[in-house]
Amino acid sequence: MAEDIIKENEEKSGNANFIHDFIDEDIAKGGQFEGMTVHTRFPPEPNGYLHIGHAKAICIDFGTAEKYGGMCNLRMDDTNPTKEDEEYVDAIKEDIKWLGFDWGDRFFFASEYFEQMYNCAEELINKGLAYVCELTADQMREYRGDLFTPAKSPYRDRPSEESLDLFRRMRAGEFPDGAMTLRAKIDLNSGNFNMRDPVIYRINRITHHRTGDKWCIYPMYDFAHPIEDAIEGITHSLCTLEFEAHRPLYDWVRDNVTLNCKPRQIEFSRLGINNTVMSKRKLRQLVEDGYVNGWDDPRMPTLCGLRRRGYTPLSIRNFCERIGVSKVNSTVDYSFLEFCLREDLNDRAERTMAVLDPVKLIITNYPEGKTEEFEIENNPNHPEDGTRTITFSKECFIEKSDYMDEPVKGYFRMFPGNEVRLKTTYIVKCTGCKRDENGELLEVYAEYDPETRGGNTPDGRKIKGTIHWVDANNCESAEVRMYDNLFTDPEPDTGDKNFLDYINPNSLTVLTDCKVEKSMKGVKAPMSFQFMRHGYFCVDNKDSTDQHLVFNRSVSLKDSFKKKK
Repeated sequence: MAEDIIKENEEKSGNANFIHDFIDEDIAKGGQFEGMTVHTRFPPEPNGYLHIGHAKAICIDFGTAEKYGGMCNLRMDDTNPTKEDEEYVDAIKEDIKWLGFDWGDRFFFASEYFEQMYNCAEELINKGLAYVCELTADQMREYRGDLFTPAKSPYRDRPSEESLDLFRRMRAGEFPDGAMTLRAKIDLNSGNFNMRDPVIYRINRITHHRTGDKWCIYPMYDFAHPIEDAIEGITHSLCTLEFEAHRPLYDWVRDNVTLNCKPRQIEFSRLGINNTVMSKRKLRQLVEDGYVNGWDDPRMPTLCGLRRRGYTPLSIRNFCERIGVSKVNSTVDYSFLEFCLREDLNDRAERTMAVLDPVKLIITNYPEGKTEEFEIENNPNHPEDGTRTITFSKECFIEKSDYMDEPVKGYFRMFPGNEVRLKTTYIVKCTGCKRDENGELLEVYAEYDPETRGGNTPDGRKIKGTIHWVDANNCESAEVRMYDNLFTDPEPDTGDKNFLDYINPNSLTVLTDCKVEKSMKGVKAPMSFQFMRHGYFCVDNKDSTDQHLVFNRSVSLKDSFKKKK
C-alpha cells in the first residue's frame, strides 16, 4: 500500500518538483534572478502550534534553499495580534530545529516592518492607489457585488489629501475599531474578488505581543506579505495553493510600492491527512474545550504531539518527500505516515520485551530460587549495537492472550498440551491454568525442557509458537498508553459536518501495571523501543519518571495472528 502511495504521488507531480523547475528558469542566464542567491522563507503566524501540514511547507521552504545553496528565513507573521503569543514563537522555533533545519541569524518578525509597511500605504495613497473607506463590514459585504455586478464604494473617489489625513488620524487613534479601513484602489469589476479594492489596513485596538499598544492599526496579510518578502530579499515566496487567487494582489503590491526586490510567489498543494483536522482554529478548540490534553497530546497532528508520540524527524521528512510536490490538492492516508515511522523505527529502535496484559506463568519443574542469565540482541538489524543480559526464573509474566483453554484454528500459543518457545530461553509445555470463580485467568502452568536452552530442539521437533515474557522477579511496572485515530470519520470537517461529533471515544486506552524488562528503568525521552509483537513505543517526554514509567505507543506492528471470536 505504501509503495502505491509513493508511485501515485510521483505520477501526480510528474516525478519532478515543479517548484525547482521554475527556479531553474529564474536563475538561468536571462532569468529574472540570474546571478542571485535563491532565498526563501517560512512565515508562520504565531497563533498556535505547528502541525504536520506545516512540516511539508517547512521541508519545501528550507529544503529548496538547501538544494540551491541558498538561504531560508524564519519570519513570525505577527500582523494579527488577536491570538498571537510568545509561547507559540518558542514552540515554532523548537519544532523547526527538531526537524533538522536552521535559519542561522535570519530570524525576523513582521512587526519589525510595521513602520515601512505604513510608509508603503502612504505611498499608495499619494499615488491615488489607496483610499480611506468608511463602509462597515456588513456594508462592504453588501456592496461586494457578484460575478455579474461590480463592487462599489462611495468613498473610492475621495481625494488623496483627505485619505492621507484620515489615515494618519487612524494611526493616531482618533477613530473607533471598525469605523474606517484603508483599501487598495484596483478594480471593482475584477473577476478575482481579491482585487475588488481589498482592505489593506484596519483599526484594531489589541495589545501586540511585541509592540504593545504602539499601534492601533494593523496591515492585512495580503498587503504585508509581499512587503515583508521584498524587505528581506526573498527571491521565491513559496506558499500553499489557497494563495494562488491572491497572487495577483501580491504582485500588485510588489509592483506599486517602492521596493528593492521583486519576489516571485509560487504555490503548491497543501497537505491533507484523513481522520484528523488541520485547522489551527479547530485544533485550538480541541485544546481549550478539553477534548485533548494540550497541544502536545499524542493524538494531535501537531509536531509537538507527534514528537511526544514517538515520531522521528526523519520519518516526517521522508513522509513529506515521498508525498511529492504538486498543484493538486489531495488527502493522504494516515497509514502512510505510520508506514514512514515504522520504516524508520524498524531500523533504529531497540528490541525489548514488555507484557501489557500480564498473567503469571509458573514453570512448575523449574528449581526454586534458581535464576539464569541470557544474552539478547538489542537490534537484529545492527549487531554492532551489542547485546543485553536478561534473567529467567521460575515465575514469569506472559500476555493473557497467549493462553487459551481451547485453541481456535491457527492458534499456536499456550494451551494444555502444547509446546511453545519462550523467546531466547527454553521450550515449555503448557499443563493448565488457574481461574477465579468468575472465570478470570489467574495463573498459567507449564513445564520446561532443560535440554532446550536457547530455544533449541536437539531432537528436531517443530515448535510453531514463540512468545515473549518478562521475569516476574526482575521487572518494572509501567503505564502504557495506546492511541488510535482522534476521529472516527475519515473526513470529520468536510461539508456541513461538526468535527466534534466524530471524536473517537476510544482514541486513548491507558494500561496500568504492565511489566517491562528491568533494563527499562531510567530510560529517558526521546528513546524508542520495539516492544516485541506489540509495536513501537517511546518514553513519554512529560509524565514518565524513574518511579513511574510511562510509554506511548507510536505505531503498531502488523500482527501475524488476529484473535478470532
